[in-house]
Amino acid sequence: MPELPEVETTCRGISPHISGVKIKQLLVRNPRLRWPVPADLPALMQGQKLLSVTRRAKYLLLNLANGSAIMHLGMSGSMRIVDSKTAVAKHDHIDIIFANGKVLRYTDPRRFGCMLWCDGDVNAHKLFAKLGPEPLTDDFDGERLYLRSRGRKSPVKTFIMDNTHVVGVGNIYANEALFNAGIRPTAEAGKISKPRYLRLAAEIKLVLAKAIAQGGTTLKDFVGGDGKPGYFKQQLQVYGRGGEPCVACGKTLKEVKIGQRATVFCLQCQR
Repeated sequence: MPELPEVETTCRGISPHISGVKIKQLLVRNPRLRWPVPADLPALMQGQKLLSVTRRAKYLLLNLANGSAIMHLGMSGSMRIVDSKTAVAKHDHIDIIFANGKVLRYTDPRRFGCMLWCDGDVNAHKLFAKLGPEPLTDDFDGERLYLRSRGRKSPVKTFIMDNTHVVGVGNIYANEALFNAGIRPTAEAGKISKPRYLRLAAEIKLVLAKAIAQGGTTLKDFVGGDGKPGYFKQQLQVYGRGGEPCVACGKTLKEVKIGQRATVFCLQCQR
């Protein structure tokens, strides 16, 4: 599933091609996504200028003067800039056709993504109202994690993946940040000290920033807005490496399930 760096990579990849350009047509070939595409969406978007492309958590926002289209890539979705003559494939469900001849094409084999509409403050939308801060902003830090963790008995990995505390720390990057911080993912969130949370927050910021710089992580069929895969997978230290040697100490990495998600860590380096 595309995580925050993949969505940010997509946002940065498509924005230069379509920002400030008028939308000529919205073509919905299959409205049956995770939630049905609103029937009036083509009329709402046609003729409007795309003011900007932004991201909130794992959602892309196409901001127009009369509102914002909210898009999610789901489990296997991608959004790419193509030319108007590019052949349509089986799972190409939505085309946003621009006056400059560019097309923003949404492809999603599993159809777990979405395209919705908000004509008011997007931050008040039900999808965003309860979300925590963006991890790469000053609103998120170790102090916040420490204070919100007090009294919590859930594993720290589950805690940092909860979008009410901080958005966008998905499974891949939670594994990596916890390894870098030397914290065992199974540790009880409420028993971790403030200094360790300060380091963990710093590592979350660092691993996400590095992943964005590398273009996201190549997972199955993920591609960025330019149609190219990400390359952060080459630098993963624990995720997907259960049973292999730890890059730091050589001890065999342990793999368990936490919240039905694969969790890999080092018994020697993480405590």
